[in-house]
Amino acid sequence: MTTIENPVYHEEAVAPTGQLSGLVSGILDDAQSLIRQQMSLIRAEFVEDLRRTRQVAQCFGAGIGLLALGTVMLLVSGVYLLEYLTAWPLWSCWAAIGGGSIVLGAITLFVGARILASYNPLPDKSFNAFQENVSCLTNRQT
Repeated sequence: MTTIENPVYHEEAVAPTGQLSGLVSGILDDAQSLIRQQMSLIRAEFVEDLRRTRQVAQCFGAGIGLLALGTVMLLVSGVYLLEYLTAWPLWSCWAAIGGGSIVLGAITLFVGARILASYNPLPDKSFNAFQENVSCLTNRQT
C-alpha cells in the first residue's frame, strides 16, 4: 500500500514589517511587475497602430491605383483635346501635358514628404508612461 504524501503548501515569503530588506524586495517586485505591464501595454498599442496603418495602406493603395488609371486616361484624352483646340503638332501637345504632369507630381510628392515627416509611428502614450515610471523608479533608488 502506497502512502499519499500531503501536498506542500508554499506560502509567500513576507518579511516582517520592520525589515528593510523585505520592503526593498517588495518595491523591486512591484517595479518589475509595473515594467512588464508597461511593456505589454506598449506592445498592444503598437499592434493596434500597425493594424490601423495596414488598413489605411490598403485603402490608399486601391485608391492610388484607380486614380492612376483615371489620370492616364485623362492625360491621353487631354493631349488629343489640346491638339484639337490649338492645332499644335501632336508632339508638342504630349510635351505640354507631360510637363504639367511632372510639375503637379513634384508638388504632390513634396506635400506627401512633409506629411510623412510629421508622422510618428511610436505608441506615444504608453511609451511616455513607461519613461515616467522608469524615471521615477531610478530616482527613488538613488
